[in-house]
Amino acid sequence: MASAKKKAAKAQRAAVRARYNPYVQRVVDDEDLRSDIVQAYESSRDAFSRLSNGKSPSKALFDDKKLQKDLKQAAESIRDATVALREAPKKQRSGGFGRLLLLGLVGGGLALALSEGLRKKVLDALFGAEEEFEYTSTTTSTPSPQATAGSTT
Repeated sequence: MASAKKKAAKAQRAAVRARYNPYVQRVVDDEDLRSDIVQAYESSRDAFSRLSNGKSPSKALFDDKKLQKDLKQAAESIRDATVALREAPKKQRSGGFGRLLLLGLVGGGLALALSEGLRKKVLDALFGAEEEFEYTSTTTSTPSPQATAGSTT
């Protein structure tokens, strides 16, 4: 019973590792890649069955056009699948931290633009609190000569 639990736990760990493997993700997400893998398998199987039909393999390789076609198709499909799989890790990594940083900067900019209270807090934090003061003039105003001349007439 304990052995079955250990096997189940081991299988679960393997499934979790496979789930987050970029190559497995690529196979799951890319229909063309799956098609290439199936085509390679089918062409290889057909070629193998033609090779093992009782004739000499060297004679079959040189004379059997269908065998040559199956081998060529299998090689092309394997090549296409290999190229697609090599691209898998690169596609998986794009945009992680950079996208998060860009989203934070855009969100912060919008918050500052739309919220006057937040804008005041940021400006106070950067440049210090604004000192409020009242302006009082220290000079006295003297009446202009026209105003005094007009009042005496």
